[in-house]
Amino acid sequence: MTKYPMTVQGARALEEEHAHLTKVLRPKLSQEIGTARELGDLKENAEYHAAREQQGMVEARIRDIEGRMQNAVVIDVTTIAHTGKVIFGTTVEIANCETDESVTYQIVGEDEANIKQRKLSVGSPIARALIGKQEGDVVVVQTPGGAIEYEIVEVRHI
Repeated sequence: MTKYPMTVQGARALEEEHAHLTKVLRPKLSQEIGTARELGDLKENAEYHAAREQQGMVEARIRDIEGRMQNAVVIDVTTIAHTGKVIFGTTVEIANCETDESVTYQIVGEDEANIKQRKLSVGSPIARALIGKQEGDVVVVQTPGGAIEYEIVEVRHI
């Protein structure tokens, strides 16, 4: 079975979503289905079919979250000694060697990745290029527009 690396924050977010789905949405949908059933003929009852469809999606997401949580390896990077090396969960500041533009990313699991929040999936090209490197190293990232060189400015365990 595949294990999924996950940060503490990512695990907490999944647990919160699971709690919301099971304690809020599931009972609400059951009630909506019951109310829609009372409206009569189920064949032509749009409210009933919509609620059942949404219930199916919620149940699928609950099963997905439970599977992810069961196979998650939660890594708390704050408990790992700082060596200046890029590892899963670290926050990395990199600078484009050509333009000197600096950007900071956290390397996270697939479920947590969100480029707008500057969270990169551990499987992304940039993260793969950074993992295992040290502060001060220069890495080359292959992009559709060509190779880009970045210098690792700082690695933080936050």
